Amino acid sequence: MNPSRPSRRRFIRSITGLSLLGLVQHPFTIGVPAADASLPFATDNETIQKARDVALGILKPSRKDLEHGLKLHAASLVIDSYGFAPRCAIDGDAFRRRAEAGASAADLTDLREEMMMTRNVASETERKEFLDAWRAGGVSCIVQNAGEEGNDPIRLLKRLARYTHVTDRVREVAKAATPDDIAAAHRAGRLSFYLTGNGVPLRQLWNSVDEETSLIRVFYQLGIRMMHLTYNRRNPIGDGCAEPANGGLSEFGKAVVAEMNRVGVIADVAHSGWQTSLDAAKASKRPMVASHTACAALHRHIRGKPDEVIRAICDTGGLVGICCIPSFLGGAGDISVFLDHIDYVAKKFGVDHVAIGTDVAYVSRNSAAENKKAPGFPGTARWEALWPPDAFVNRPVGAASLSWTNWPLFTVGLVQRGYRDTDIQKILGGNFLRVARGVLA
Repeated sequence: MNPSRPSRRRFIRSITGLSLLGLVQHPFTIGVPAADASLPFATDNETIQKARDVALGILKPSRKDLEHGLKLHAASLVIDSYGFAPRCAIDGDAFRRRAEAGASAADLTDLREEMMMTRNVASETERKEFLDAWRAGGVSCIVQNAGEEGNDPIRLLKRLARYTHVTDRVREVAKAATPDDIAAAHRAGRLSFYLTGNGVPLRQLWNSVDEETSLIRVFYQLGIRMMHLTYNRRNPIGDGCAEPANGGLSEFGKAVVAEMNRVGVIADVAHSGWQTSLDAAKASKRPMVASHTACAALHRHIRGKPDEVIRAICDTGGLVGICCIPSFLGGAGDISVFLDHIDYVAKKFGVDHVAIGTDVAYVSRNSAAENKKAPGFPGTARWEALWPPDAFVNRPVGAASLSWTNWPLFTVGLVQRGYRDTDIQKILGGNFLRVARGVLA
């Protein structure tokens, strides 16, 4: 039996006498025949179930669309173009002991992050929670945030080390070095990471351009396949999306894009300013992306992209990944609005240029209990978190409908909107695979 998928027998037992995905709350019920019992969407996880019920209450799919969407999702190679693996609960007792021994606030912040990323290695409970949540999403590969925001190489190495550790020790998860590795892992029933560094590593010695960009290749050799040019604020490469000056890509930034093209690293402008994004698209000789963003034409937000930027990205052969952050989407900030943003890109710029980059994560159900054991400590506002005023009011229903484990219902929503199966599979993963292959060519 393939260990990465629920067994046919277990799935049949899980739905016997019940409607699929808890649809007893809705005016239709579904019975899955034995021939379709490989669909990996039944769950006894109340957190996942509640989020699905919320999304289903918004979508209200017909029996035909729901069945078709779930089957299509299960049969597809699905890639989150920018996301986070399910987050583990910390070890509250161990955390408290470190705090009582005098660890600094910075050390404790680092420890909390490490535990959330790697406790699936040592804890069987957290490993099961991690794998069950990932499988519930039906996602083949996560383009995983594996580098803390910034340009300091040591800072960037931390998350890379942690997720490399996970792939070394959690046998169900592979570290994909090439797009073909993603496809091979999917065929083998394994989950995979394709790693994004979240920042360009810079030596910051400023002796020569070649020396300053030399670590791009080193991090590529360590497994990084995508990097943010900027993260909200200004850096030596260009202006981030939160810089009011909107100054664009620097001359050094053009050299960075050229080196990323040469080495085979995807340039990502998800957090870059609009002018920086335009300049990067003009500079890039390879497909580039805004891996987790939204359409500013539907809701003006600094993290969205206006039409001219989306067009420039598409002209490189690249794509934009629509995120699951309600305040970036606007309106009701729910699964229906999320689908509106996908529709906008697909219809205006072409279905070959849109993906889904959730930018959200499932959090272990054990987190609340473990957090109660751990002491709190004062935090400070991070420098890149400066945002202009935002009047958007987050609604719990919207966020719940966009929960990471609702991926199968994203596919159902696309079926409802009349997309062909082949186009849905492009949005779910085919487009990102094409871009990744184009950058490594």
